[in-house]
Amino acid sequence: MSDENAILAPNVAFYHAFASGDYDAMDAVWARRHPVACLHPGWGPVAGRDEVMKTWRAILANPGGTPVECIAPQVFPLGETAFVVCHEQLPQGTLIATNLFALEDGVWRMVHHQAGPGPAVSPARGKPVQAPGTRTLQ
Repeated sequence: MSDENAILAPNVAFYHAFASGDYDAMDAVWARRHPVACLHPGWGPVAGRDEVMKTWRAILANPGGTPVECIAPQVFPLGETAFVVCHEQLPQGTLIATNLFALEDGVWRMVHHQAGPGPAVSPARGKPVQAPGTRTLQ
């Protein structure tokens, strides 16, 4: 398995757990020994594994899960850490997310997730869709 695929695997697992409302699967994605933090849209920073997992327990308690799709993930390996930048397509709109992973006992585990508002993306291309009347900064 390539480094990129090894890093993408827990990213895929994260979004599967999120979309299906599977707390146990979400719990398995997050690091146990490394420090962890999370910035959910509209929330303040959450730090520490117990606190982060409490937020996920509350979010995932919604019946039927949350329809979320990871679009156009880009992997940035940094030795024993790596980050993935992607778009999250939700029914309410599109977010931009950064997911940080670290090797823990030879397994890539999430240590940070941050998502916030971003431009819409074209799922077919994974590229931002420019809103009418706006321009791209060069």
